[in-house]
Amino acid sequence: MIVNPAAGGGRAGRALAGVEEALGDHGLEYRIAPTGGLAHARELAREAAAGGEVAVALGGDGLIGAVAGALKGPSGAFGMLPGGRGNDFARVLGIPLDPRAACRVLAEGVERALDLGEANGKTFISIASCGFDSDANRIANETRLVRGSLVYSYGALRALISWKPATFTLRVDGGEPRTLTGYTVAAANAGTYGGGMRMAPEASLQDGLLDVVMVEHMPKLRLLRLLPSVFTGEHIRRPEVHVLRGAEIELGADRPFTLYADGDPVAELPVTIRVLPGAIRAITPVDR
Repeated sequence: MIVNPAAGGGRAGRALAGVEEALGDHGLEYRIAPTGGLAHARELAREAAAGGEVAVALGGDGLIGAVAGALKGPSGAFGMLPGGRGNDFARVLGIPLDPRAACRVLAEGVERALDLGEANGKTFISIASCGFDSDANRIANETRLVRGSLVYSYGALRALISWKPATFTLRVDGGEPRTLTGYTVAAANAGTYGGGMRMAPEASLQDGLLDVVMVEHMPKLRLLRLLPSVFTGEHIRRPEVHVLRGAEIELGADRPFTLYADGDPVAELPVTIRVLPGAIRAITPVDR
């Protein structure tokens, strides 16, 4: 077993001593391999799989997504120990957010085949989104004023101040083009992002489809009132929010936007986003 703690300390680094103790308590053999970045994490994951080990990512969604993407196909199963700010993929799978407690899943869990998302050839595990979300993600990644999952709410509030409506064009599964003027278009493999925001509450990791959530234009004050309901998933009942499902989405906009996925920039619009059904095998809780 190989554990990939994010380089430079942080929450994952601080949790490492407790994780090592918990792994020992469960009788699991392991070795530690600190990463030098996401590319290095992918390399370590592939080396672990080639050597018959289980790659386990100790970190946030970006690190977990990098390990998952490196192991797509028949490469091998992977595990995760949440150690980032949002930890949304773990939330969706029912893995404890305390990395020490999550070690029990590694010891007692089961392997499940899960879908993976892909945007212009780059894989992601949770949600890829753009527009208002592009600005909010950039602000959240740049700020040092706010820590933990609240940084995503901070990013959204800051982004709202200067936001101007954008016009998006999308085509789902080769169908007729659709045009939307508004805030955000998100393609969801899993249902949650931004530290617990249930952007696509009905998304499934095993249905071979992406849930496409579109938020059309509304006054900023109305959007501000809408934001808390994203944490419960009730926002999808609002008339300004539309949901489609499909296996492939072609997406463009009337001005440049960066597509973000798992908290990181992955592509510039226009972009083709698709699902890779059952592409990864993850160690998940028995009762999921």
